[in-house]
Amino acid sequence: PAWDISSANEFGRLAQGIGGRVKGTNTIFFIPKSKVPTDRRKDVSYGKFVCKVRPEKVDEPNRTRLTVGGNLINYPFEVATPTAELLLAKILFNSVISTKNARFMTIDIKNFYLNTPMQRYEYIKLKLSDIPNEVIDEYNLRSIATDDEYVYVEIRAGMYGLPQSGLIAQELLEKRLNKEGYYQDKFIPGLWHHEWRPIKFTLVVDDFGVKYVGKQHAEHLLNVLQQNYECSKEWDGERYIGIKLDWDYDRRKVHLSMPGYVKKAIIELDHEPPHQRQDQPHRHVPPNYGAKTQYATPADDEPKLNKTDASRIRKITGKFLYLGRAVDGTLLTPLSAIASGQTSPTTATMEKATQFLDYVSSQEEAVLTYNASEMILATHSDASYLCEPNARSRAGGHFFLSNNDPFPANNGAILNIAQIIKNVMTSAAEAELAALYINAREAVYIRLILEQLGHPQPPTPIQTDNSTAEGVINSKIQPKRTKAMAMDMRFHWLRDRETLKQFRFYWRPGRLNYADYWTKHHPAAHHRNFRPEILSSPSVITELNQRKKAVSARVC
Repeated sequence: PAWDISSANEFGRLAQGIGGRVKGTNTIFFIPKSKVPTDRRKDVSYGKFVCKVRPEKVDEPNRTRLTVGGNLINYPFEVATPTAELLLAKILFNSVISTKNARFMTIDIKNFYLNTPMQRYEYIKLKLSDIPNEVIDEYNLRSIATDDEYVYVEIRAGMYGLPQSGLIAQELLEKRLNKEGYYQDKFIPGLWHHEWRPIKFTLVVDDFGVKYVGKQHAEHLLNVLQQNYECSKEWDGERYIGIKLDWDYDRRKVHLSMPGYVKKAIIELDHEPPHQRQDQPHRHVPPNYGAKTQYATPADDEPKLNKTDASRIRKITGKFLYLGRAVDGTLLTPLSAIASGQTSPTTATMEKATQFLDYVSSQEEAVLTYNASEMILATHSDASYLCEPNARSRAGGHFFLSNNDPFPANNGAILNIAQIIKNVMTSAAEAELAALYINAREAVYIRLILEQLGHPQPPTPIQTDNSTAEGVINSKIQPKRTKAMAMDMRFHWLRDRETLKQFRFYWRPGRLNYADYWTKHHPAAHHRNFRPEILSSPSVITELNQRKKAVSARVC
């Protein structure tokens, strides 16, 4: 069977090969129990198999990975590994299309963790019945198995699941790259530069996302890596960290999507698509405009879910959070509402989750488009007062890269905030100040990323639709009792940053504030109208592919 072969191939990669078809890496050695040092026997962990179908891996789409039970590993040294986050990758995509003659490609180091020797060996034991017969026979494992049919394994190099694997592999990589003029940014984890070459790349585990101006510079990086690693490369750069990238260099655009992700998730969650289209990811909560007294949203007192259903809630939020952060920002607010109740979910939480699944089942594939810009960060900030249980308010933020204009034109989001404010706010203005603080704090780090990528920033424009909050920060309004405000520190922090010209706070009407979308649960009509404002239709990718085919036909 295919999975027996896949599993045998994994053992062959880790050990000393299998069947003459897979070359070993000498990462693991099968040993009798007596060879485990006496002082390390208490540290013996277990192995876990992870199986995935990965169509993009043409050579072996059925992937089996033997990982170590890292929770039992007793490693006494540092293990934290610097890696690029999604936000950095999305900013790099913008930088590519906004830099003249820049291109994007990807490099994948094969068996990255398996190539790093360890001074301190680790040990696991595996049940003989979990090992394919081909491996048992080739390595004569029955002769070293224990009476209870366990085989002991000595790990001599970095391996998946070991908490120290990432760090020791990257330290060796960094040492090798430093010799050729490449270095990791001191402030931004996972961002790499060259001393003089026009090339920058992000590194996520063993995946390189490379921005370059001049193919010879990308080839130099590839040649340096191939001196020590087996690498695969994709010059078209169409897939990175699970995101499909359709590059339109002629029109200076890139389209991000995750085709098939929702359909696969719906099948995995065994959810039946709705008979009637659902355009509302969460039940609409109508605002009570003009009310003299605003009351807090009542707490959820519905019956609690059993363990199986509670686990399903967590699985739903975990499954769709990456899609929401990477491409489809419309998912973030309902996911936030569901996640806020997942520690003690009720039947009402399950109803929210079901409606959410109906929504994602009803929508076309989400496509996030970035247009070339001057790479100037712009932010919209908003808040919704007393809209969540326990008298909590919600903050919303929309971050995008645009031009240095008084009112920057919208672009695809690099980050959206849909967050419940932890503290209870005493007024709508205070909630708006809290949202401004949350968003401005994120903007500080984004500004640093942009500057390290070579895009200097003017004072970042932050738009709000609350004139009181804007007036307080810009010193147009002087509160009589600022010390009485729960926002005292945040209030002064915002004023200081505005004085330092790091931010430029300005007011515009609520209908022009994109962040409003992430502060509350809207009616279906609003979702239908707003979705095209932040996402593109899949037809843009179809049209792009048709143009590429037409160009190829003319060249031929």
